[in-house]
Amino acid sequence: MPGKSKRGKTGRRNDSNFVDEYVPDTGSCISDEAVLSEDNNDKNDVDENYEQDSCNDDIDGLTSKSTQTRVSHFLKVGKSFTDKCVPDFIEGRKFTLTDAIERSLKKGKGEERSAAAKLSTLMCAQLGDCAEDVYQELKATMIKIANDNAASIAGRTECCWSLSMNQFLSGKDLSEFLELSQLLSNVFAGSYPKGNGAMVKVTPELAVLHAAAISSWTLLLTTINPGDVSNLLKSAQTNTSVPSLDQLSGLLRSPHLNVRTTAGEALAVIFELGRGYSEDYEQAWGEELVEILKELATDSNKFRAKKDKFIQRATFRDILRYIEEDMTPETRIRFGKEALLLNRWCVRARYNAFCRLLGPGINIHLAENQVLRDVFDLGNKIIEPIEDKTLKAPKLQKTLANAAAFKARTKYRNKCRSERLADLDADEF
Repeated sequence: MPGKSKRGKTGRRNDSNFVDEYVPDTGSCISDEAVLSEDNNDKNDVDENYEQDSCNDDIDGLTSKSTQTRVSHFLKVGKSFTDKCVPDFIEGRKFTLTDAIERSLKKGKGEERSAAAKLSTLMCAQLGDCAEDVYQELKATMIKIANDNAASIAGRTECCWSLSMNQFLSGKDLSEFLELSQLLSNVFAGSYPKGNGAMVKVTPELAVLHAAAISSWTLLLTTINPGDVSNLLKSAQTNTSVPSLDQLSGLLRSPHLNVRTTAGEALAVIFELGRGYSEDYEQAWGEELVEILKELATDSNKFRAKKDKFIQRATFRDILRYIEEDMTPETRIRFGKEALLLNRWCVRARYNAFCRLLGPGINIHLAENQVLRDVFDLGNKIIEPIEDKTLKAPKLQKTLANAAAFKARTKYRNKCRSERLADLDADEF
C-alpha cells in the first residue's frame, strides 16, 4: 500500500499540466485594462462636467437675495478660478460675472465688496486681452469705493488691489497710470509723517489699507519705462499724481511693519528702474536713505515682536545690500519641471502680487495660465504628451503571468512537502 501510494504521487509530481491550470487568461486581463482605461476617461469627463455644472450653480447664486448666500457663492467661484485655469469657461460667462460683480460692488458692503472685487481680478488673470473690458466696466465703481472714507476698510483694500492688478493685466498706458497713481498715493498719504516729523496715529486696520495701496502702486510702477519714472519723480513736488522720494522714505518711520516693508520694497523698485535709466541715479539722496535702512536692518527695539523684527531685518538687509552694492536677492520658484527665477525687484513685486491673489494656486497658473507665463516671460506652456495606457498591457500581462506561475509553484511545493512528511510517518510505523 505504501508503494502504490508513492507511485501515484510520483505520477502527479511529473504531470506537466499541473502548473498550467493556475495560469489565468491574460488576454481577458488586457481587455479589462482597456475597459478600465476607458471607464477612467469617462469618469474624468463626468467629474469635469459636474464641476462646471456646480460652478454654473454658484454663478447663478451671485444674484441671490441673501447677502450671506451671495458672499458664499462669490468665494466658491473665486476658489474654482484659483484652483483651475479655465479661460474659455470664464470668457463664455464674462458679461454675467461682470454684471453680478458690479451689482455687489454698488449695493453690497464689507465682505461682499471684497469678494466681488477679488473675483474680478481672478477673471482678468485668465482673460488676457479681454481683461480690459472687465476693467473698464468696473473701474468707476471701484474708484468710488477706494476713495470713500466711510466705506469698509476690507472693501477699500481689495478695490485698491483690483484696480492696480486689472489695470496691470489690461496693459494700459502712462495716462492711466497717472490717474490710478494719484488715487493710490492719496490713500497711503494718511501714513506720511507730519510737517514736524512726528508720525500720524494710524490704526492697524487702516495700516493694512495703506500697505495695500503702496504695494498696488508699486505693481503699477513696474509697467513704466525707467526714463518716465525718473522724470515723474523729479517733478513730484509739482506733480501731485506721484509721491516724492522724501514722502516714501518718511513711510519707513511708520510704527506698522507692513507699511515700513512695503515702502522699502517700493523704494527698491524705484532705484532699480532709475538705475536702468542712469547708473548714478539719485546717488546723493541714496546716501541719506542708506542711514535709515541701516537702522531698520539692525533694529533691536524690545517693544517690537520677535517675528516682526526678524521680518524687518531680513527685508531691509536685502534692500540695503541692493542700494549699496547693487546686489538683488535671488529666489528660485519651482513648479512642475520648470522654475521661475526672481532676480529683480520688479519681478518680485509682480510675483508677490499674484501670490496674494492666487495663494497655493500660483503654481498651477504658472504652469498652465498663458497670461501669467507672459507676465514672467516663461514662454508658451508645456504640453505633456498624452500617455497611452494601452502600452502598459504587455507589461501587465507579463506581471500577471509571473504572479500566477509563482503561486502555482508555491502551492505545488507545499503539497510535495506534505506528501514527503506523510511518507516518512508511514515508514516509521
